Amino acid sequence: MSKPLVAVVGRPNVGKSTLFNAIVNKRISIVEDIPGVTRDRIYFDAEWLQREFTMIDTGGIEFVTAESHEIPKMMRFQAQLAIEEADVILFVVDGKQGITIADEEVANLLRASGKPVILVVNKIDSINQEANIYEFYNLGIGDPIGVSAKNLMNLGDLLDDVVKHFPPQSASEEDEDTIHVALIGRPNVGKSSLTNALLGQERVIVSDVAGTTRDSIDTHWSHDGQDFVLIDTAGMRRKSRIDVPVERYSIVRSLRAIDRSDIVVLVLDATDGVTEQDKKIVGYAHESGKGLVIVVNKWDLIEKDDKTTLRFTEDIYDEMAFLRYAPILFASALTKQRVHRLAELIKYVSEQQHMRISTSVLNQLLSDAQTVNPVPSRGGRIPKIYYMTQASVKPPTFILFVNEPELIHFSYVRFLENRLRESFGFEGTPIRLVLRGKKGTDEE
Repeated sequence: MSKPLVAVVGRPNVGKSTLFNAIVNKRISIVEDIPGVTRDRIYFDAEWLQREFTMIDTGGIEFVTAESHEIPKMMRFQAQLAIEEADVILFVVDGKQGITIADEEVANLLRASGKPVILVVNKIDSINQEANIYEFYNLGIGDPIGVSAKNLMNLGDLLDDVVKHFPPQSASEEDEDTIHVALIGRPNVGKSSLTNALLGQERVIVSDVAGTTRDSIDTHWSHDGQDFVLIDTAGMRRKSRIDVPVERYSIVRSLRAIDRSDIVVLVLDATDGVTEQDKKIVGYAHESGKGLVIVVNKWDLIEKDDKTTLRFTEDIYDEMAFLRYAPILFASALTKQRVHRLAELIKYVSEQQHMRISTSVLNQLLSDAQTVNPVPSRGGRIPKIYYMTQASVKPPTFILFVNEPELIHFSYVRFLENRLRESFGFEGTPIRLVLRGKKGTDEE
């Protein structure tokens, strides 16, 4: 199920990013930094009252600006982004400065959206300033909530209100054996063409204009007895409608598709290679524990020799070293070259995600690994790993019981992960190793 999306919008200097940071830093529910993973700082997962959601800081996006007597183009796009994508919108205003023309312009867009909008009056730093809230009733958004993002005041009440607007949690409508596959990647790399090639029909309208497809389209599909749901993502809008670098915002829809998927297929353009946008999108999928397959599309356009595939493979892994476990398929949606292999590859990765290893086998591997490469001491203190067991699948997660988690360097955890992959494969899926100390403390 896709996590609810909460977008923070408002004019500059009202404290959007401060509020964003206050929420995600105080209600953290994210994976720790992993070496080699590029993170896009406009989004973070958060949790409140046992509901997970994704915060989007529109103020963190770089926009193309243009002088105008109306609301500046960047603010209009922030509001439009929130209107189209968010489940809940936090409209942040400055309680010290009062209502401005720009606030009224944003309010007009949001009021007509039909989306839940919570009016957040920021910079209410003391009880004496609470009277400043009442002016904002004139925006016609509803009851304003006064907060101080800087001093972390009243954030609990704000988040209580946010969670009330989330869609109800529901069980998956699909059979457990159905594999949900999100096709992600920058606009115009051929995601829709690849979907059509897989299905053998023109299910999705294909165009050479980047950002043509505006919404994720779910397509049910069966292949050799396996049921799939293909989630075809796309760019935000036609470039002819908004003069902004559209590629930067396609990630917002990709987040939703990734959350709903079991396996993510990153589609690359063979003529472009790996870009920063690709790293940002697939980095989120990696951290979310999704299965991963890389498809290099438009392979028919590349002049080849006997080492071309090897060079491309190494270039991709060098750019995204954290994805060396992900298989790569070189294909052409146009000519349908190797497209037929993708279904079997996805099915294989799904099997790898669900693999379970017995505790006895794991501890034999652990013993052999420590014989070959003992755990190095740190600061004169000797770390000890007692035993290992598998806790869950999707992604495969292993618990290492140790004396003191802080003594185990991340490089040794990576060494154990590599041993697991050498012994059992786990191709196409992240692996999580959690260190658990004697006092029950965990460290990933």
